[in-house]
Amino acid sequence: MAATPEKKVKDKVVAVLKQRGAYYFFPSTFGLGRSGVPDIICCSNGRFLAIECKAGKNTPTPLQIREMTAIAEAGGIAIVVNEDNLDAVSYQLDRMNRRNAL
Repeated sequence: MAATPEKKVKDKVVAVLKQRGAYYFFPSTFGLGRSGVPDIICCSNGRFLAIECKAGKNTPTPLQIREMTAIAEAGGIAIVVNEDNLDAVSYQLDRMNRRNAL
């Protein structure tokens, strides 16, 4: 079975996270958790990063935006990544590492 365009983005994000030694997981709600939670939850050097993966011109739903806003308000970082801005993952990891070095 061929990977979907969004799955390809997720795979590329995971490759960056693995290379950088970040802890990550894919939350699964199965009707028990919160809807709209970003696709990948990551922790690097004690900092929280949530990553919503999209393909092409797809954008987050209002529910996803609400969850990412709540993450930011709680002091975490939430980003949306697609094929065109995959470097945002490395940028945020670098930024998180610099913050902890201060």
